[in-house]
Amino acid sequence: MSQAYKITDQQAAYFITLQVVQWADIFSRKIYRDIVIDSLQFCQKNKGLEVYAYVIMSNHMHLLVRASNSNLSSILRDLKRHTSKKIIETIQNESESRREWLLMIFRYAASKHSRNNEFQVWTHENHAEEIFSNKFIEQKIHYIHQNPVRSGIVEKAEDYLYSSARNYADLESKIDVCKVNFRWITVK
Repeated sequence: MSQAYKITDQQAAYFITLQVVQWADIFSRKIYRDIVIDSLQFCQKNKGLEVYAYVIMSNHMHLLVRASNSNLSSILRDLKRHTSKKIIETIQNESESRREWLLMIFRYAASKHSRNNEFQVWTHENHAEEIFSNKFIEQKIHYIHQNPVRSGIVEKAEDYLYSSARNYADLESKIDVCKVNFRWITVK
């Protein structure tokens, strides 16, 4: 088994990409993005997750994180398990115009892996890249914050509500982050 994109040092900082199966655009709805925000906050408060940067896009999210007093792989596993359960419950119990389509996608993904139950929301991979230098940290934070800009959602990174770019621009934000000190660059 390849060690590429694996978490090998459980207390190191990592750039993580969590992807929804079939690239389903579940996070195009606020209710599902807020499930992720609530779960990240819980992990920060109760599991020692340190979040340095994040962005939640329509079908994936990027994180720059580390575990201060725990096991990063376990935290991510629990985060994905909890958010999956809450997302499925919300799809089933709330008014969701895409209910049948989303459940079909998540049921189909689960059928392809023996370790799944009825539904699978996230892919099993975390696409983890260990942070190894200050330059790499800055590069990844810039990449995370520019994701909504590159996607044409906003013109300035700090205008996207579900991103730590707001934290780095000293604006009101969805969650607290451990800010990395570097020169903030916005529109030139």
